[in-house]
Amino acid sequence: MASQTKIEWTEFSWNPVTGCTKVSAGCKNCYAERMAKRLQLMGVKRYHDGFGITLHEDLINAPLMWKKPRRIFVNSMSDLFHEQVPLEFIQRVFVTMSKCPQHTFQILTKRSKRLLELSPKLTWPDNVWMGVTVEDSNVIDRIFDLAGVPAAIHFLSCEPLIGPLNYLPLENIQWVIVGGESGPGARLMRKEWVETVYIQCRKAGVPFFFKQWGGTRKNKTGRLLDNRVYDEMPSLMYQPSFVA
Repeated sequence: MASQTKIEWTEFSWNPVTGCTKVSAGCKNCYAERMAKRLQLMGVKRYHDGFGITLHEDLINAPLMWKKPRRIFVNSMSDLFHEQVPLEFIQRVFVTMSKCPQHTFQILTKRSKRLLELSPKLTWPDNVWMGVTVEDSNVIDRIFDLAGVPAAIHFLSCEPLIGPLNYLPLENIQWVIVGGESGPGARLMRKEWVETVYIQCRKAGVPFFFKQWGGTRKNKTGRLLDNRVYDEMPSLMYQPSFVA
């Protein structure tokens, strides 16, 4: 089962794992936790444990049935590298991705240490993009862990951006996403934080994707940065539209 998603940088979500636990400041107002609890109240069977870690064995092979190429966010409702997800289960997810070269799979984790530790035990096809969340300067070390993983595309999700990122090591990074927090209790994202990341991406020749300003009602704040949309995606032939 795949679900179309409104997440701007992907097309579909695939959740062989649901549920998670908080590991850093970026997790404070987790959208997936809110959604899981709502689905639990609605009686959705897959969320009978709410946001508890749940492995969905019946969904591991789901992408094999999707013939049309898709850009797929893996575990939008969890973290594939959560400590409670067994290595054997993660390996099976990677085998499925290897068997689906028509799709692009985007994986995002905050658990970069475990990602790096397990990466030699996984098969890394070119259609797997691996990313880490970098919400502020306190978690910059995740980028160095990511750089040691043999993925074809390494990317950063600076969302929710809750602090300045003045010195991003972008030497082995092929894509950067920036976005503000949205929903109840959303924390402020300053424009200068976004611009600082944008300038670093331009200097390093890294594609820049601006997802949203966020806020309690993100549809009101939009996703324009200086009156334009930045929807850049990673490519071996990438050329920035403007060099600062």
